Amino acid sequence: MFCSNCGKEISDNAYVCPGCGVKVRRNDPGEGPLGCWLGGVCFLWPIIGLILYLSWKEDKPLKAKSAGKAALWGFVIGVIFAIIYYGVIIASIASYGL
Repeated sequence: MFCSNCGKEISDNAYVCPGCGVKVRRNDPGEGPLGCWLGGVCFLWPIIGLILYLSWKEDKPLKAKSAGKAALWGFVIGVIFAIIYYGVIIASIASYGL
């Protein structure tokens, strides 16, 4: 493996380049964005997305960001649907004169 900053060859297990001291970026498959299923779970149950975001934000920042975005979108859309639903219910009750 080679350093992306100085081009020096470094060990595959290195965390920083011994030549220039820059942190090594690894192509770790665990560092990619969330999968479709886990993103859907975070969208449907935003509390799970929040928990995953908080637990992954240091170790897996890309996955944490994806989980946080899915949770935020799920929460916002849930609030919008709740407002529309309760608006329809209140209008329905008002039309019956209860």
